[in-house]
Amino acid sequence: MNSDAIEISGSGFRYSALVGDGSMAKAGEFARKVMSGNRCAIIADETSARLFGDRISESFTAEKFSPHLVRIPAGEKSKSLTQVERICDELIEAGLDRSSFVVGLGGGVIGDISGFVAAIFQRGIPHVQIPTTLLAMVDSSIGGKTGVNLDAGKNLIGAFHHPALIIVDVKALESLPPKELRQGYAEIIKYAIIRDAEMFRALSPRTQSKNGFVALIRRNIAIKARIVSADVREISGERALLNFGHTVGHAIERATDFKIPHGDCISIGMVAACDISTKRAGLSSQERDDVVALLKRFQLPTQLPAEVDRERVVAAVVHDKKFLGGKIRFVVTPRIGEAHVSNDVKMEDVRKGIAEL
Repeated sequence: MNSDAIEISGSGFRYSALVGDGSMAKAGEFARKVMSGNRCAIIADETSARLFGDRISESFTAEKFSPHLVRIPAGEKSKSLTQVERICDELIEAGLDRSSFVVGLGGGVIGDISGFVAAIFQRGIPHVQIPTTLLAMVDSSIGGKTGVNLDAGKNLIGAFHHPALIIVDVKALESLPPKELRQGYAEIIKYAIIRDAEMFRALSPRTQSKNGFVALIRRNIAIKARIVSADVREISGERALLNFGHTVGHAIERATDFKIPHGDCISIGMVAACDISTKRAGLSSQERDDVVALLKRFQLPTQLPAEVDRERVVAAVVHDKKFLGGKIRFVVTPRIGEAHVSNDVKMEDVRKGIAEL
């Protein structure tokens, strides 16, 4: 097994992301190095519990931990305060206390809800992330954002609660269907657009070797780690760059009741962001077309399905957390490899961008 640690640090936090092939088998051993308490809850959706639950539980038990597996339904609708309350009740019944910790085993939904539970249970206990999807490995497991949804929008209830450890095992990707893998590639393409023109040019949907996946995941984690460290709580604007494509993407999710997968929505949202960038940030039409072509090569959608009500998407945009004082802060790209937050984008620009999808 080859596990290379990426250190993620900032004001008040420091933790490692271990990326390797076969890391799950040693999850308990890795956790023992940073955890003192013995009781833990492994929160997983039904799929992750079935595929990896026994393996992780056995690994923790071998290191004298007492794990309790908590299963929740798969999907975005599990990110609710009702589900959080149910999980917390189960943790109490299982005997967890302030010396315990939470393990999130699954994709981005699990990372968000398990992290939020860890942030509020007994006023905060440690959190270990074991992401099992490409999207979670390269994006949502890093940075300490946790949260659940309200009817009004995504992640409107949450807390910053950095994990104590992230364990990434590329072997988990073998269980993912192509549709799931492409969700992660949407975020990888996002990172390339905002920070890594060289990676943008090198990206190809050809089959990745395990070593290739390890290198690609490490490269993307390193990008996010640098951005998060520079702007931990999304105050200076640096961290907001991670939301490229997400203003419209999140609105599509909400307008379609989360029927379109997250990465697909972000892909469509990035097309809108590029169209807006050509008008407001000087992005060339050639580079806009290059983005669309790359998304298509990864089988990612670049247009809204005809049946989606564009006005519902527009209406959903105003609930986005990136509106401050009623003013939109929209992430634009002037050229591939760079991005910044613009206050020049008007609601009419967003409306036109959505209408053209």
